[in-house]
Amino acid sequence: MSYSVSPIGFVHSCFKEKFAIPRQPQLAPAARGVLELVPPFDQSHALDGLEQVSHVWLLFLFHQALEAEPRLRVRPPRLGGNRMVGVFATRATHRPNGIGQSVVRLERIEPGRLHLSGIDLLDGTPVLDIKPYVPYADAIAGARNDLANAAPAPIDVHWTKASLEQASSEALRLGEPLVELIEQCLAQDPRPAYQLPAPERRYGTRLWDVEVRWHYPDPQSITVLEVLRAAS
Repeated sequence: MSYSVSPIGFVHSCFKEKFAIPRQPQLAPAARGVLELVPPFDQSHALDGLEQVSHVWLLFLFHQALEAEPRLRVRPPRLGGNRMVGVFATRATHRPNGIGQSVVRLERIEPGRLHLSGIDLLDGTPVLDIKPYVPYADAIAGARNDLANAAPAPIDVHWTKASLEQASSEALRLGEPLVELIEQCLAQDPRPAYQLPAPERRYGTRLWDVEVRWHYPDPQSITVLEVLRAAS
């Protein structure tokens, strides 16, 4: 038996590339986006009462990671990328039906649009459903997960003088907390867990409409090298 679903909306996100997106929501509070609802879900009465909610669950599709054949075992980054466990013991993007879930902060509501923060969603992500976060039911005292029992320790993020000036200037232009966003995302150490790059190797990603470049002067720290507006 098969079922079909249709998106209720699409996310316009600060994350234009998959690389450097935090692996869980809320790890980068400065990460912002807008959920644009599609008819008929963009009508105001569909959102009635949501103004009383601080956080929402989003059910969405990993639209750039859909696979024809299901994976029963995966290598989660949290375990170093070299240990295989069952797919249902992880939150890896390789899902049987491509479905993900994230709890995000609801900043404000406009007609047909939800402004969000703390997101971990790629630009263009199709959203299948919205559900309110319910503290007494969703926060379970004594719950455990021995595969991921604490947030990963952040890596140190440093700036060159020029890159910090660039990021601060672009933040003013965008009206977004770009410096904080870069620091929060890079502190999660986006490189593959098994990779120890040479200091001369540069990494990069696109946030909003700027290109961010960095390197690892040593395995336990990052230095941001440049923050430049992306070519149109």
